[in-house]
Amino acid sequence: MMSTKAFTLVPAVEREQLMGDRERVSLECVECCGRNLYVGTSDCFVYRFLLEEKTVPGGSTTFTATKQLHRHLGFKKPVNELRAASALHRLLVLCDSSITLVHMLSLEPVPSGARIKGATAFALNENPVSGDPFCVEVCIISVKRRTIQVFLVYEDRVQIVREVSTPEQPLAVAVDGHFLCLALTTQYIILNYSTGVAQDLFPFCSEEKRPIVKRIGRQEFLLAGPGGLGMFATVAGISQRAPVRWSENVVGAAVCFPYVIALDSEFITVHSMLDQQQKQTLPFKEGHILQDFEGRVIVATSKGVYVLVPLPLEKQIQDLLASRRVEEALILAKGARRNIPKEKFQVMYRRILQQAGFIQFAQLQFLEAKELFRSGQLDVRELISLYPFLLPTSSSFTRSHPPLHEFADLNQLTQGDQEKVAKCKRFLMSYLNEVRSTEVANGYKEDIDTALLKLYTEADHDSLLDLLVTENFCLLTDSAAWLEKHKKYFALGLLYHYNHQDAAAVQLWVSIVNGDIHDSTRSDLYEYIVDFLTYSLDPDLVWHYADWVLQKNPEVGVQVFTKRPVDEQQSRFNPDDIISCLKKYPQALVKYLEHLVTDRRLQKEEYHTHLAVLYLDEVLQQRPSANGKEAEVTETQVKLRRLLQKSDLYRVHFLLDRIRGAGLPMESAILHGKLERHEEALHILVHELADFPAAEDYCLWRSEGRDPPARQRLFHLLLAMYLGPGPSAPQLAVAAVDLLNRHAAEFDAARVLQLLPGTWSVQLLCPFLTGAVRDSVHARRTTQVAVGLAKSENLIYKYDKMKLKGSSVRLSDKKLCQMCQNPFCEPVFVRYPNGGLVHTHCAASRHTNPSSPSPGART
Repeated sequence: MMSTKAFTLVPAVEREQLMGDRERVSLECVECCGRNLYVGTSDCFVYRFLLEEKTVPGGSTTFTATKQLHRHLGFKKPVNELRAASALHRLLVLCDSSITLVHMLSLEPVPSGARIKGATAFALNENPVSGDPFCVEVCIISVKRRTIQVFLVYEDRVQIVREVSTPEQPLAVAVDGHFLCLALTTQYIILNYSTGVAQDLFPFCSEEKRPIVKRIGRQEFLLAGPGGLGMFATVAGISQRAPVRWSENVVGAAVCFPYVIALDSEFITVHSMLDQQQKQTLPFKEGHILQDFEGRVIVATSKGVYVLVPLPLEKQIQDLLASRRVEEALILAKGARRNIPKEKFQVMYRRILQQAGFIQFAQLQFLEAKELFRSGQLDVRELISLYPFLLPTSSSFTRSHPPLHEFADLNQLTQGDQEKVAKCKRFLMSYLNEVRSTEVANGYKEDIDTALLKLYTEADHDSLLDLLVTENFCLLTDSAAWLEKHKKYFALGLLYHYNHQDAAAVQLWVSIVNGDIHDSTRSDLYEYIVDFLTYSLDPDLVWHYADWVLQKNPEVGVQVFTKRPVDEQQSRFNPDDIISCLKKYPQALVKYLEHLVTDRRLQKEEYHTHLAVLYLDEVLQQRPSANGKEAEVTETQVKLRRLLQKSDLYRVHFLLDRIRGAGLPMESAILHGKLERHEEALHILVHELADFPAAEDYCLWRSEGRDPPARQRLFHLLLAMYLGPGPSAPQLAVAAVDLLNRHAAEFDAARVLQLLPGTWSVQLLCPFLTGAVRDSVHARRTTQVAVGLAKSENLIYKYDKMKLKGSSVRLSDKKLCQMCQNPFCEPVFVRYPNGGLVHTHCAASRHTNPSSPSPGART
C-alpha cells in the first residue's frame, strides 16, 4: 500500500476550553453548523463555540474555537446527540430519552417547551417528503420496543406523523425520503415507512460490534458490514460500489468525497471510493466520534475536538503525479468532477492528463503516453520542444507555465542513452504523423510538419518523400538547411518544387545525375527529371533543360515533348519549334514525328513527308549493299511501308524519285499504287518480287472503300498479268488458280472463263466455279424476291385505287371546302381518303405550306 496525504488533523477545541478542572467530565457529542460548533458533555452541558478557520503562510490550516456560551439542560444524564435545524434556527438535543428544542444561538429552550419524549436515537431526513419549508422531519428510535416514529418538528411544536413497527429492536437509523436504513439486532434492513415494505441487506451481530448507519448521498447509505467491510447500499437494497476494508472495531465512519473515513480506537483510516484502496492512516487514540458536516469532517475524543482538513484535490493529484502514480492520480481527478465547476474541471483535467502523459513518456510507455496526450489535447509543441532543434527557429512557442514536466530536453530525460533517444524519436515520428491531419494540429501545422521532416531526414525514413509530395506545411528555410545538412538533395528538390521553385529543384537533380553531388535516393533520377519536365507548366524551364535530357538519352529525352498533355502542347509548344530543336538528335526527331503523325494524327504534309524521308534514310543506311530480294525486312522498313500505305499526305513523286534505284521494290510498288499506277505496281510485285500474296493484298488495299466494279477491275488486272506470256508461266498459272479459288466473289465469271486456257481442268477450278455458280444463283434468287415484293406492293396500290374509284362523290353548291370553308363554284375538287373534299388550290397550298390544316393524310 502506497500512502497518500489526503487529510491533516488539526486541533479545534482543547480540553481546557471545555471542562477546565473537571476531570470526570467527558465530551459525548458534537454538531457543526456553519461557523457554530456545538459540544454536548457528560454532565448535561451544551457549549457553543465560534469556529474560525485560517490559512497561515506555507498553506497549512489552523482553527480557533472561541467559546460563546454554555447552558445546562437541567438533567443529570449526559447529552447523547445534537442536531442543528438551521432552517428553524433550532438545535435538537437528545438527553435522558427526550429531544429538546433550543435556540441555536442562545441555547434557550423554546418557550412552548415542545419536546419529543421516549427517544433513544434520532436522525434528520435530509431528503424530506413533506414539502413544508418551515419544518424538519425527524425519525426516532422509540423506547417502545421495536418501534420507529416519524415526527415533523416546527419552531415551537412537534407533530407525530407515523409509527412503524420493525422485525427486531432497532439500534441505529438513517433516513432518506420514505426509506429508513436500520441496524437491527441481527441484520441491516431497508424499510419504506410509507408502504411498510422491508428489504433485508446482510446480517449483523450487535453483540460483537457497534453498528454504523450513515446516509452518504441521495438514496445511498454506508454501513459497517461483517468481516470489517464498509458496505454501500441503496434504497433498492443493492450495492453500486465495491466495499472498503476496515478494521473489525470501527466505531465511526464519514464520507468526504472521494474518500471514506473510518475511526477505530487507535487510527483514522482513509479509503478511496473510486478504487477502494486505503490511501492514508492517521494515529488517533481514544477517538469515539467521527462525523461529517457539510464537507467538514470532525473527530473527537472524550477530551477534545479535531478537524480533518482535506488537502486540495489538485495538490493531492500533483503529489500522486510526482510519485509517478499515474493511475491513482487519474482516478482521483475523474472523481473530483462532481465537486468542481465544469469549465474549471475540464481545464484542470486536461492539464493532469498532459502531465500524466509526460510521466508515461519518460518511462517509455509510449502507447499510454499517446492516449493521454490525445485525451488531454496536448499542444504537440510541448512534446516537440523536448527534442533539440526540431522546432523551427521562427517558432514563437514557449512551454507551459507551470511546466508539465521536469525535463530540459530529451538528453536529460534519457540520460544520454542513445537507444532510448532512438525509441523516443520513433514515437514522435509516429505521433506527429497521426496528429498532423487532425484538429490537434490546427494553428501550428508548420511546426509539426517541419519537425516531422527533420525526424524523417535523420532516420533516413521512406516517409520523407511521401511527406514532400503531398500537402505539407514544412517551412522552407529550416527544412532546406536540414535536408542539405544531411545530404538529402533529391528530397530538397521536392521541397523546392512544393514551394514553386521548380528551377532550383531541377538544377539540384541535374547536379545529382551529372555527379556533381551525391544522393542515391533514386537510381532512375534521369527518367524522373524527364517525367517532371513532361508535366511542368513552365515552358522556359522545359526549353532550358531540353538539350540536357536529349544529350543524355535522345529516345527517352524526347518524352518531354511526346508525353506532354495535348492541350498544353497546342498552347505552349509549337511543333515546328520542337522539330528545329530536335534536328541535332535524329532518333528523337523520328520519335517526335511519329508522335505527330500517329498519335496526334496531324494532317500536315510536311510532317508526313519528313517522317517518310527519315525512315527511308535509315533503311538505306541499314542496307548499303543489299538488294531488295534478299535483304531482311527491318523494323524501320515495316514502319516506312505502313506509313506509305496509310498516309495520303506525303509527297509521293518526291519519295518515288528518292527510292528509284535504291533497291526498294516493295516501297516503289506502294508509291505507284498511290499514283493509281496499278499496272506498274502489280508488275513489280508479280514479276520482280514474285510476291503473289503481296499482289493480292495490294488489290485489297487499293480497292478498300471503293465500289465493286473498281475492286473487280484490280483483280482482273492481276489475273491478266498472271495469265500473260512470260518465262514464269507455270508459277504464274498456279498463282492464278490460287487467286481465283480464294477470291471467287471478286471476279466476273463469264469474263474469266473466256481468259482461261482450254487445257485447265474443271477440278482445278472447282472452288472458283462452285463459288461463281453459288453467287450467280444467289443473285438470281435475290432478284426474284425483290421482283415479287415489288409486284405485291404494286397490287396493294392497285387495290386501294380501285376502292377509291368504286365509291361515288356527291358535290353541290352547298358543299363547303373543309380547308377554307367556302362553297365549290365548279366541279373540280380533291378528295381525301377520309372522304373530305377541298378545292384544288387549297390542296396545293397545303402541300406548299405544311402548317395548313389537313383533313386527311393521303390524297
